[in-house]
Amino acid sequence: MPHPAALPDETLLAQCEFGRSRSSGPGGQHRNKVETQVTLTHRPTGISAQAGERRSQIENKRMALKRLRYTLALEHREAVPTGEIGSELWRSRRKGGRIICSTEHRDFPALLAEALDAIADADWDPKMAALRLEVSTSQLTKLVKDHSPAFRMWNQRRAERGLHPLR
Repeated sequence: MPHPAALPDETLLAQCEFGRSRSSGPGGQHRNKVETQVTLTHRPTGISAQAGERRSQIENKRMALKRLRYTLALEHREAVPTGEIGSELWRSRRKGGRIICSTEHRDFPALLAEALDAIADADWDPKMAALRLEVSTSQLTKLVKDHSPAFRMWNQRRAERGLHPLR
């Protein structure tokens, strides 16, 4: 099973409860009269994300889905199989020990989730995780560093084990 952050939009949305509400803030009367705030709750994990900064419910749904992917990548861990790891997506983005993917790309949360799963499986050791994912330690660290909440969480888990923080 792929990580929920890696699922296609339609599949992930089918696993979610969809909620609408009014949101406060700038936007004038239109914002206060129309339920444009969107909340998506992933039923299997209970993880949710919301967006309400746009006047369009469609745009807010798109943003909530993106936020849900990042939250799933950060908070939900999948078991890592023994032996060779690395999804087809991971292998397609791995070039000569490097990971090629912009933080703005749709694939980034899925790659981040896969990296964090491998890191957690390696007891938060970057060298072991990088070895299993067939990338350099610096590239793995850079990928996680590109999403600062994930990097903070990684260092927090390391601190809980008495390990030094990564920089």
